[in-house]
Amino acid sequence: MQRRDAEADGTFVYSVETTGIYCRPSCPSRAARPENVVLHDGPEDAERAGFRACKRCEPKSVSPADCHAALVAELCRRIEGSVETISLRELATHAGLSTFHTQKLFKKVTGLTPKAYGAAHRARRFRTELRTQSSVTRALHEAGYGSTARAYESSNARLGMTPSEYRAGGKDVEMKFAVGDCSLGSILVAATDRGVSAIFLGDEPEALVHELERRFPDAKLAGDDAPFESVVAKVIGLVEEPRKGTKLPLDIRGTAFQERVWQALRTIPLGKTVSYATLAESIGAPKAVRAVAGACAANAIAILIPCHRVVRTDGSLSGYRWGVERKRTLIDRETQT
Repeated sequence: MQRRDAEADGTFVYSVETTGIYCRPSCPSRAARPENVVLHDGPEDAERAGFRACKRCEPKSVSPADCHAALVAELCRRIEGSVETISLRELATHAGLSTFHTQKLFKKVTGLTPKAYGAAHRARRFRTELRTQSSVTRALHEAGYGSTARAYESSNARLGMTPSEYRAGGKDVEMKFAVGDCSLGSILVAATDRGVSAIFLGDEPEALVHELERRFPDAKLAGDDAPFESVVAKVIGLVEEPRKGTKLPLDIRGTAFQERVWQALRTIPLGKTVSYATLAESIGAPKAVRAVAGACAANAIAILIPCHRVVRTDGSLSGYRWGVERKRTLIDRETQT
């Protein structure tokens, strides 16, 4: 209420006993004295208690934040329902806003620009079509790509492999892997010729291998490769002595939003932690804190994409894909070395 946070609108209303009026949390009216404020579950609850609605913030109407969310949702459906790429100007005309405000509002709600959202949707649709269509060419046209070259140009970034390879479930992709031991338990490192594609931590080596097989069911998994053992050694060395550092190429696979989060994670300095809210702000999506947390949880490359450096706003540790104790250990080592 003191911040006039529009995100809280719709979750409760508050009344002021000295005025007999109830308001939404984001009401711009002058703040009331705390001892005169009563919280209510909603407008009906406040009215049963004898209060009337504020004429300034109109708590019984749809909140501005909800209106914005509904408008952006409509624009998203419009992007998803079009075979051709929709320009920002077309979206702005449909929304009845300027291109500047359309872009700003869209990014505020989704964390992405309309262009990035459209690209991510086409890539997602492309992946789906590749599994069902009889040819790659047909799949790319069904997904809305204007040319074969454009689809292949974006596929390495979105798929981590060529369309034909992805359509085959990674069948023609050779992936080297090895399982070792470190102070955090078992560790599995896997990589394609483009770079490291997975680092898993756990208690049982067999479980880590099964997780890799589920993630890449048709890839050619190859172990016992002597040169690759050096890559695993570098990763284990980074676990044990973070200050030594190492630079290894990565083969990242994720949505456009996830990749933005993962890239931002790699910019967090060694020995530092940030909150999910700060991380969301760093990618220009301050309202997408939950989505940022989801992207951290979806990260399959432990250590090298340091999602363990993200904590709650109060500094306490939240969930970690490979266990909160491992997260605590990694942070302690980085801050104490």
